[in-house]
Amino acid sequence: MIINRLTRLRKDKGWSLQYTADRLGIAKSTYAGYESGYRRPSLEAIKLIAELFDTSTDYILGRVDHPNFQLEEDTTKSVHIIELTDLPNLDLTVDGTSLSKEEIQQFIAFIRAKREIEGKIP
Repeated sequence: MIINRLTRLRKDKGWSLQYTADRLGIAKSTYAGYESGYRRPSLEAIKLIAELFDTSTDYILGRVDHPNFQLEEDTTKSVHIIELTDLPNLDLTVDGTSLSKEEIQQFIAFIRAKREIEGKIP
């Protein structure tokens, strides 16, 4: 963890040590210990601090250099389309129980009928 980052994040918000500690639900001395490097926050505390400062845990831990770091890959573009009618080697489950081929076919038939009723046939 890069201790200067906590101080910078807090000061950028214009918050005192006490205000920050109160928002985290911890003692001022505990949070001051995080900033000074005297104490190490737990994983849960790191998560809460990241949420409070609207940054990533990776930034707080020194893994990335920008507080608003985003993954290079846009995760919305990495959606994989899987055609349910072409699933010979894929095990689908509901509530931890595998679906049989018949159940998958029933599910597909249900979706097709529902779309037909709603007038949403592609």
